[in-house]
Amino acid sequence: MCTVCGCGEGEVTIEGAHAHSHSHDHQHSHQHGHSHDHSHEHSHDHSHDHGHHHHYGLGPARAHAPGLDQARMVQIEKDILGKNDQYARANRARFAEQGIFTLNLVSSPGSGKTTLLTRTLTDLKDKFPLAVVEGDQETSQDAERIRATGVNAIQVNTGKGCHLDGHMVGHALETLQPQPGSVLFIENVGNLVCPAAFDLGEAHKVAILSITEGEDKPIKYPDMFAAADVLLLNKIDLLPHLDFDVERCIEFARRINPAIQIIKVSAKTGEGMQQWYQWLTLNRQSRLIGHPAFADASQGETHHA
Repeated sequence: MCTVCGCGEGEVTIEGAHAHSHSHDHQHSHQHGHSHDHSHEHSHDHSHDHGHHHHYGLGPARAHAPGLDQARMVQIEKDILGKNDQYARANRARFAEQGIFTLNLVSSPGSGKTTLLTRTLTDLKDKFPLAVVEGDQETSQDAERIRATGVNAIQVNTGKGCHLDGHMVGHALETLQPQPGSVLFIENVGNLVCPAAFDLGEAHKVAILSITEGEDKPIKYPDMFAAADVLLLNKIDLLPHLDFDVERCIEFARRINPAIQIIKVSAKTGEGMQQWYQWLTLNRQSRLIGHPAFADASQGETHHA
């Protein structure tokens, strides 16, 4: 069991990739066992040093596992997150080199994340290249929905795992091969806890919160909203039918993260989506400015908002 998030061991499968077994042995000596059946050389030069502090559960390590004292828990947590950050750094370097603007979409199940994503892809696919890494524990239904828009997508099934990590994304990229200059959406497993701790190499985390979930989610799950740069408050077309205090939700979110940008949207009716597209387009262009391969192209594009 992973002591940072509590997810169990299991096999990770990636569409179109070779067998990928992903396991963690945390009971005695700390090991990360990765078995790869590859016909090609696979290497990651990953090290990402950032100042995030993640606190979960009980005691100094903010986690609890029977039979392990807190000192051991702290070391295991450092090992897990440190290894993940190495992989994330390599992903980030690849994105920077190829001018890929990457967003990590995070939410609880049922937020409308996939519906919002498919509408975004449909509306923007003729503006610039797009690609998707789709994360779920099982099935490829969401990847199939995404591919129906005409955008290339790859499914990552985490088995018992409750989040994507930098290593999984690195493998997915080998098969997906997003175009240079593209926008890459990583749709994470539905979970408002663990994905906050795992850097994937993205430029921004984008949290999606449905008004059907309750306005207190930001203070119930503060790490996620502290880690996100944007909050998409989704399903606002349902406001007349629900007892949901929008301003209170926004106040809670900004109490946790004063800098978070909040955009109210409805993936069903399209309300607010142009503001979301404007944020996405402008931030993508700002990433490309100064890039030797894309600076001229980014300046020549129009704002699709």
